[in-house]
Amino acid sequence: MRKIAQLTFLLVCITILSTANSIAQSSLEEALQKAKTENKYVFVNFSGSDWCRSCILLKKTILNTEEFKKFASEKLVILDVDFPRLKKNSLSDEQTAVNEKLAAKYNSNGQFPTILLLDSNAKVMGKTGYKKVSPKDYVSHIQSIIAQ
Repeated sequence: MRKIAQLTFLLVCITILSTANSIAQSSLEEALQKAKTENKYVFVNFSGSDWCRSCILLKKTILNTEEFKKFASEKLVILDVDFPRLKKNSLSDEQTAVNEKLAAKYNSNGQFPTILLLDSNAKVMGKTGYKKVSPKDYVSHIQSIIAQ
């Protein structure tokens, strides 16, 4: 009985922590509203998280670094538009429909990864993708797009 209680407690803690640390939004409308409220830009990440090599590298070498996370927390609202292929990573039907609609509008050629930077009015500021650079250089690249 005690092991079950400990396991339940551990699962609750993991769920709370993963939810608290998640900065990504699930819809463009939410992301735009948050960007407007917080005076930030929307960083739309079109990704194939479990099959696209460049997407995986972008996440590992740039997006998951402390340097990028610090910059993002100050300047960006992250919107992940993911297209996983593995069944274990599949999204809900609703989220899949939302992502497909966004892809039809902003990434109709199906390039992965594609990063769009939008202002809080949904105006596209610029487009980029994976670059084999340091997190510092990637942040500078994103800042240069915003500054245009």
